[in-house]
Amino acid sequence: MLKRVIDISSKSYIHIKNSQLVIIIENEEAGSIPVEDLGVLILQHPGITLSIAVVTICQKNNVIIVFCDENHLPSSTLLPLATGHSLHSKILANQICVKLTLKKRLWKKIVSLKIEEQYKTLIYCGEKSERIKKLSREVKSGDPENFEAQAARIYWKMLLGANFKRDVEKDGINSLLNYGYTIMRALFARAIVAGGLHPTLGLHHRNQYNALCLADDLMEPCRAWVDLYVVKLASKGITEINQESKEILLSLISVNVRYDNKVMPLMTACHYLVSRLKKIYDGNATELIYPSLLGQ
Repeated sequence: MLKRVIDISSKSYIHIKNSQLVIIIENEEAGSIPVEDLGVLILQHPGITLSIAVVTICQKNNVIIVFCDENHLPSSTLLPLATGHSLHSKILANQICVKLTLKKRLWKKIVSLKIEEQYKTLIYCGEKSERIKKLSREVKSGDPENFEAQAARIYWKMLLGANFKRDVEKDGINSLLNYGYTIMRALFARAIVAGGLHPTLGLHHRNQYNALCLADDLMEPCRAWVDLYVVKLASKGITEINQESKEILLSLISVNVRYDNKVMPLMTACHYLVSRLKKIYDGNATELIYPSLLGQ
C-alpha cells in the first residue's frame, strides 16, 4: 500500500490516540491519520510539540520523521535502524562484507544512470548535449575520471543558465533543490531501513558524519527528476519554498514510474530497488534495476 506523506507547517501538538496520529492546533483537533498509513512525517514549524509515544510508534511502523529549520528546509531525519526487517543482523553482515570491486561496479552503474537521467531532463527542457550523452556511456568502474562532476558542470549551465551555481547554502532555486533532494533522500532511507540494510554503509559516499551514505548513493539517478520539477516551478515564477512548491515536490514520492516493466509509485519502486541490491549482495543478482520516469 502506498504510504501517505504528512507535512505540518503550523504550531501544533501531536500525540497518539488509538494508534492514530492526532494533530491539535489551537486546542482543537485539526486532523488524524492511522500511523500504519503514514510513510513520511514532515515537521516544519518551530512551535510543534510531539510526545515520545509519537516517535516510538513511528519508529515501529517505519515512518520517517523529517525536521525542518527556520527556513522550512529539512535539516535532519529520524528513522529506525533495527525494527524495519526481521533478518536485520544477517542482512547487515552481508552488507558489511561487500567487496570494494563490487561497490565500484555498482557505483559505475549509478553514475552512468545519473548522467543519462540528466541528459533526459535536458532533452525534456529543450536542450541537448552530446557530450553528456557520451559521458554516460564511458563511465568506468568506480568512476576514476569523475565523469559525474564533468557532466554536472555542463548540465547545470544548460539547465539553469551560465550564471547559476549549485550551492546548498543559498536560497531561491537552490532552496527548492535542497527541499526536493531531502524528500527523495528520506524516501530512499525509508526503503533501505525497511529492507534491513544500514543506511550509513554506502557504496561510494563515505563521510563519517553522514548517517545516510547509502541513501545518497542510491538516489543519485533520481536527482534529475527533482531538477525537472524545479525547472517547471521556475517556469511558473515559483523560486522559493511555499505551500505550492512543497506540494509539487512532495508529489514526486507518489509519481508513477516504470520498474522492471511494471508501473508503480516511486515509493514502491524504491523498495524493489533495495530488494535488488540485497540480492546482489547475496550473489543472487548482478545488475541494479532502476525505475524510469513515465512520460519523460
